[in-house]
Amino acid sequence: MSNTSEQVNNQQNQEITSESTLFAEPIYHIGNFTITNSLLNSWMAVIILTVFFVLIGKKIKRVPRGLQNIFEMILEQALGLADSITGDRKKSEKFLPISLALFLFILVNNWLGLLPGMGTIGFVEHEGSHNVFVPFFRGGTADINTTLALALFAVVASHVLGILTIGIWKHFNKFINLKVLAEIPGKIKKDATVILVNPIQAFVGIVEFIGEIAKIASLSFRLFGNIFAGEVLLASMMAIFAYILPLPFIFLEIIVGLIQALIFAILTLVYMTIATQDHAEEH
Repeated sequence: MSNTSEQVNNQQNQEITSESTLFAEPIYHIGNFTITNSLLNSWMAVIILTVFFVLIGKKIKRVPRGLQNIFEMILEQALGLADSITGDRKKSEKFLPISLALFLFILVNNWLGLLPGMGTIGFVEHEGSHNVFVPFFRGGTADINTTLALALFAVVASHVLGILTIGIWKHFNKFINLKVLAEIPGKIKKDATVILVNPIQAFVGIVEFIGEIAKIASLSFRLFGNIFAGEVLLASMMAIFAYILPLPFIFLEIIVGLIQALIFAILTLVYMTIATQDHAEEH
């Protein structure tokens, strides 16, 4: 009995540590489905955006006043920025809702992780010989799973829009140009070099396919790396001196969160614009 009580006392007296992990920590399990702290943060971002825009939507009037004026001005500037990328107002109106939704979701996720108390509310988990503090909330974009899902959505959405806009045949020929292969029998009498040139043109699209994979990696790792590094930096500054020292770095992370959300949204808009152009338009 005495040995057991001593072990319990030793566990209680162990120092509680907080670790910055690359993976999101599990909070709860529903069957085989694991709820992580980054997933909770993402759900909170969705709830905040939904409630905010439902309340704003109820107050929209034909003659804008006050806050509605500000939002309409921001939307007009966003459309102007989209026009400079797409070169077409109709495309801008079609693509902007997707890229703007991604921008707002990423921005709220980035900023939620900076709120006071977000990293201090949680529970203690015993791991081996030490106790580890696990927060209930962690910035959603500081989890590679979230950023990878967002990148996959952005790239897949660009291909879906490409198929809907220029057709599945033209879109497919961007990657494997069967049309150029089919032209070989008709042109071989006039120009024998088509035997070498056309197959190269046909399969050069494989490079574009590799580029699509690179887009996913670029979008996901850029966003994850910047936000995760910011969280580690803030944790390090707070460990050194918790009161004044972290303030400049918090303001820096607010700007970084805005810039990263804007970059992700603009790149998504660029990918959608490229996917909806056929080769003739691109040239």
